[in-house]
Amino acid sequence: MTTITYVIQDPLGIHARPAGQLAKTAAAYPDCNIKVTVNGQTADAKRIMGLMKLGAKQGHTVTITCEGGDEAAAAAGMEAFLKANL
Repeated sequence: MTTITYVIQDPLGIHARPAGQLAKTAAAYPDCNIKVTVNGQTADAKRIMGLMKLGAKQGHTVTITCEGGDEAAAAAGMEAFLKANL
């Protein structure tokens, strides 16, 4: 299991567009179970609505847990997405 944390910098947080892009990034790793946790709530990173329900705003800490095949690559890809977009 690989875990990364990131503090959201985007003033709008995880809204519709970045949630869709984040889910698309996670879907690129079909053999890996990827979970996103914000303020004690967890969602499947491959589900847009679950990501939006987390209510992640600027300043919130996001924890992403990757487990399964290609977990190191998945964690690196998710971290790169967060740094570039959120």
